[in-house]
Amino acid sequence: MDFTGKVVLITGATGGIGKETARLFANKGAKLALVDLDYQALTSLAKELDLEDYLLYSADVTSEDQVKSFVQQTKAKYGRIDVFFNNAGIEGKVASIIETTSEDLEKVLNVNIKGVFYGLKHVMAIMMEQKSGSIINSASITGLRGSIGLAPYSASKHAVLGLTKTAALETANMGIRVNAICPGYVDTQMMKKIEEGKAPNQGRIAREKAMESVPMGRYALPKEVANLVLFLASNNASFITGSHYGIDGGILA
Repeated sequence: MDFTGKVVLITGATGGIGKETARLFANKGAKLALVDLDYQALTSLAKELDLEDYLLYSADVTSEDQVKSFVQQTKAKYGRIDVFFNNAGIEGKVASIIETTSEDLEKVLNVNIKGVFYGLKHVMAIMMEQKSGSIINSASITGLRGSIGLAPYSASKHAVLGLTKTAALETANMGIRVNAICPGYVDTQMMKKIEEGKAPNQGRIAREKAMESVPMGRYALPKEVANLVLFLASNNASFITGSHYGIDGGILA
């Protein structure tokens, strides 16, 4: 699990899981390229982690030009990309299918599908040239089942799993591995938004109900999800590609 000198690109870097993953990679010696919409949050993160060798880039992953730009800038600075945590995503508004607007649907699908696709497209090209690399896509347990009130999100995460498997097949003989993580309930700001969406002004009640459905009786910590990302990025997972890994405290069991 030593990433000394390895170049790690992370999108959605200032979110709960992204931040903890950046922290763990930094602690393991990686050079970080961190991407998010909020540049101020990125600079705060770099300061918090006391980073020495890093690249910060404010970008909208729904724009292929912007994705291409931050990938190329990472390559220009470091000469390669060893690990790509394709993590940027949004939950969207909590609403039934019949209450979901076309605008809300489009917003979620653009970020969670197009954003993941563009990241794969441009990072894979670099990894194919260097004939090595590990990509980890952020999916969800909602990519393996339905979720009331989150139809666009669930649909988008199902799509991420399809992209993961296809990308893995297209690169399996090139020294590149592509996998996905499928977190359940994680103690992040995104989860708090979902709780409030499902029970306005009573998010605590929604949280307690969600915990009751987890056999282990609690939410995951962002660091626990980050540990899975590091494993999949490491040589310890050298024969794993095209797979998805649940980290849900036993929900899908």
